[in-house]
Amino acid sequence: MYKLMLCLRYLRTRYIALASIISVTLGVATMVVVNAVMSGFSHEMHVRLHGILSDVVMESHSLDGFYRWKEHMEAVRQVAGDEIQDMTVTVHVPAMLNIMVRDQWLPRQVTVIGIDDETYNKVSDFSKYLKHPANREQVDFNLKESGYDAPEDSKLAEAGWLYRREKIRYQQELEAEMRRFELLNRSVQARHTADPNEIDNLVSPLDLTRNEPDGPVKPKFADDPNAPPVPGPPPAEIADRIAHQKQPEIEPALAGGDPFAARYKQPESTTFDPMKHQAPGIILGMAVASIRQRDAEGKVQDYFLAVPGDDVRLTFPSAESPPKAISETFTVVDFYESKMNEYDAGFAFVPLSRLQSLRYMTHPDLGSAVSTIQIRLKPGADLQGFTNRLRAAFPPETHPYRIQSWRDLQGPLLAAVQMEKTILNILLFLIIGVAGFGILATFYMIVVEKTKDIGILKSLGASGGGIMSIFVGYGLSLGIVGSGVGCILGLLFVWNINRVAKLIEIITGREVFDPTIYYFQEIPTIIEPMAIVMVVTGAMLIAVMASVLPAIRAARLHPVEALRYE
Repeated sequence: MYKLMLCLRYLRTRYIALASIISVTLGVATMVVVNAVMSGFSHEMHVRLHGILSDVVMESHSLDGFYRWKEHMEAVRQVAGDEIQDMTVTVHVPAMLNIMVRDQWLPRQVTVIGIDDETYNKVSDFSKYLKHPANREQVDFNLKESGYDAPEDSKLAEAGWLYRREKIRYQQELEAEMRRFELLNRSVQARHTADPNEIDNLVSPLDLTRNEPDGPVKPKFADDPNAPPVPGPPPAEIADRIAHQKQPEIEPALAGGDPFAARYKQPESTTFDPMKHQAPGIILGMAVASIRQRDAEGKVQDYFLAVPGDDVRLTFPSAESPPKAISETFTVVDFYESKMNEYDAGFAFVPLSRLQSLRYMTHPDLGSAVSTIQIRLKPGADLQGFTNRLRAAFPPETHPYRIQSWRDLQGPLLAAVQMEKTILNILLFLIIGVAGFGILATFYMIVVEKTKDIGILKSLGASGGGIMSIFVGYGLSLGIVGSGVGCILGLLFVWNINRVAKLIEIITGREVFDPTIYYFQEIPTIIEPMAIVMVVTGAMLIAVMASVLPAIRAARLHPVEALRYE
């Protein structure tokens, strides 16, 4: 009983103990906050990295891909058993995206991914990061009327078919105005020359439907590559889609002719109308077609180079040998925003069948080729074990692809984050270690100061173990109080970290967490109970270990020696 009473007395009356408690408290609170923030960042990064990647990827070695992928998928199912949840195929190809901005083509380097909109979302969380609610339910490459998620003052809020029709109408009016201006100039020039032949061929400036002698009237900028796009022939796929899908009508043979002769009536031809039709759809990464920066008032804004409804030009290599450059017009139908700049600034998604057709990845006997087979495993499946089994069954020496898990694909980045977290924990534990050395020095001072008291206790019958337990209990009490208070303060700081960040911004006038860099609106935090238990336990152990040596010295004091000079 006397041991507990002495521990509490030392804890209440000695101010040097307060300094030790504060040291432990600050160290524990710092570790709690740093671990929560690092865990939040790590979790967000894992979720967003995995959001576009399936669990396991079987990727082709070559740019032209591989055929007979259905047979390969069946072979994978035989090896994997029932661990597979879903599978799909994709085509990956490097490309150059060109966006018309202020009558100039702005190039962007991207990786084009051809996906099957029916199955791709089953192996990844791709649709979760799209801007239109309908596409988040089921991905497709059709332009929506409106309804894209964005602030009301953003250009994206007005995107869709309404924006496209207004833009095309403006371009057509501009074209008509240029034609009027050109015809008026020609009329004035012809009258000044007083050439009768030229006057006879004049066209009224208001008559925009009359043809010139050598062909239809063209605007002055018809051959200008920087001119606004005008309606033209549709892409082959669109022409097939909008054409009349009627069977040819067989007309009766003429009287007296061959009774089996027949004449087929061809369907009426149609023209591509950008007011009603779209080119093949493309989903762009948010940062590909936008720039995030601050306006004059300091507010973070997205400045869009293109929005859903705009047409862009995509150039990529064919699957031939040697490859040739292929260019095709696509209509932006949605944006992908994972808030990972590596993805948002580097990926574009198009229909799988369209990309295969454009790159000549079809064979009359072998079918179509693909670049990757994407595999999603069932929850709880052993990712690394599954990957190793596939590698053993399909070695790269005999099969045309390499097999990697999503962790392998992002290995350097994940390893760097884990290393950073480990180093920070070591450094912060050193802070608690410094507090432990403070406790050690304090206890040595107490032992020297209380030598007489220790001698009296021993002379009254206190054992060495009892004297030792007084100082060890004293160190344990410092660890419990310091780590407990530090844990509470750290948790309070984590729960209010964004409010604290705003307060610091007000005081310093500088942002703590710049959303133009991190693409996060708030600091992400995750509290891991096991990490908190380890921090608190470690702090208590350091405090106890720091009190062991002084306690041993106090226990070894002989009562006669302790009282000789008193």
